[in-house]
Amino acid sequence: MVSTSKTLLGFDFGTKSIGVAIGQEITGTASPLEAIKAKDGIPDWDLVAKVYAQWGPSLVVVGLPLNMDGSKQEMTFKAQKFANRLHAKFKVPVQTLDERLTTVDAKARLFEMGGYKKLSKGKVDSASACLILESFMSFE
Repeated sequence: MVSTSKTLLGFDFGTKSIGVAIGQEITGTASPLEAIKAKDGIPDWDLVAKVYAQWGPSLVVVGLPLNMDGSKQEMTFKAQKFANRLHAKFKVPVQTLDERLTTVDAKARLFEMGGYKKLSKGKVDSASACLILESFMSFE
């Protein structure tokens, strides 16, 4: 029997740090990877390429930061642009997902695991990417 489980990559876009997570559709779980530093929202594309090469995702999910009322903001457009660039560069399907409150949830989850010392920016961003992926898989 051939496995149809997909490997998914999740990104929590930020202008200074981009959280990254890897997920397995079969288990519906995600694990944080090292966050990728960005300069004015532009990531080190070589590092992004390494993540793609290492994990070979069949689908990528980018969190879309919306205002609490569901309206778009400047970061929404930047995250969408990032998603479009990922698709153009790596030719893997990219979907976006409303990520409202994932950063708050990620901080709470990390704090439960180890207090304030777990709350570094990169860890929070990648934990947010995990939550984005897990949310996406729970809707699939």
